[in-house]
Amino acid sequence: MIDITGKEATDREAVATGRVHMSRPALDALAAGRLPKGDALATARVAGIMAAKRTTELIPFCHPIPISSVDLEFELLRGEGEVAIKATARTHAATGVEMEALTAVAVAALTIHDMCKGIDPGTEIRAVYLLRKSGGEAGLWERKDD
Repeated sequence: MIDITGKEATDREAVATGRVHMSRPALDALAAGRLPKGDALATARVAGIMAAKRTTELIPFCHPIPISSVDLEFELLRGEGEVAIKATARTHAATGVEMEALTAVAVAALTIHDMCKGIDPGTEIRAVYLLRKSGGEAGLWERKDD
């Protein structure tokens, strides 16, 4: 683990994103609330929050940090056959909250996949990455697409 003993605790935020691609019938069933396992987006929201809180148990060198908040947003992109996921995690700590935001997105995506696979076993998780982070010595970092 990296030694963060001398680092100052500051307000920190990280925003991550990801997508779940699926067939039209699966996306239609998800949107209409007709999935056999129930409401995928509500379940994915809870799963993402739970995962963010347990990141230190999943990623070996992550520091346990107090999570101030985790928020997940979902957008149905019908034209692309995808669900876009955005997670925002916040803390006041001596290290960042990027892994918690990324873990929230990844587990929310896995939950959507699990709940849609009965209709579309080819459901695919795509493009999980960090959009922005702020706080600490490094300050603001934002992804710049080429």
